[in-house]
Amino acid sequence: MGRDQSFEALLDEHGAMLRRIASAYEAGRERRHELEQDILLAVWRAMPRYRGEAPVRAFIARVAHNRAVTHVAREAAEPRRQPLDEETPSAAPTPHDALEALDLQDRLAVAVRALPLSLRQPALLTLEGFTPAEIAPMLGLNANTVSIRLTRAKVALRDALNPQDRS
Repeated sequence: MGRDQSFEALLDEHGAMLRRIASAYEAGRERRHELEQDILLAVWRAMPRYRGEAPVRAFIARVAHNRAVTHVAREAAEPRRQPLDEETPSAAPTPHDALEALDLQDRLAVAVRALPLSLRQPALLTLEGFTPAEIAPMLGLNANTVSIRLTRAKVALRDALNPQDRS
């Protein structure tokens, strides 16, 4: 199997995870698509360095997260520009908008994006099915630190998803 075919097979198997990672770092459709392309290029370039020391899924997740962090850092250094978008909702939600806001998956994605990077990475990888022991080497941490960050992320997500429960 050639490199192009093996890369296509890799994308078939892990493309959805890579798109979810990109969406955790970019909310805007165009920027998210740009990040997805950057991640794919980074994975393409990194695959020849894969030595089989970890599962390929973990390897490409780490490459994707590293690329996303670089993307966020680059974006933070640029001046803020926000084009007006006809689809941008107004500040006052309509009843229809309020019902749509109740959709758990969308609310969870927004809440994960709002987490500080140190909590977002382990939370997102946990949502992808990785254990703290698998996440630790990806992030250069020990499993205990990952578990502590996950506990903090869960509290922050619970607060974000259930604001009426705060007392």
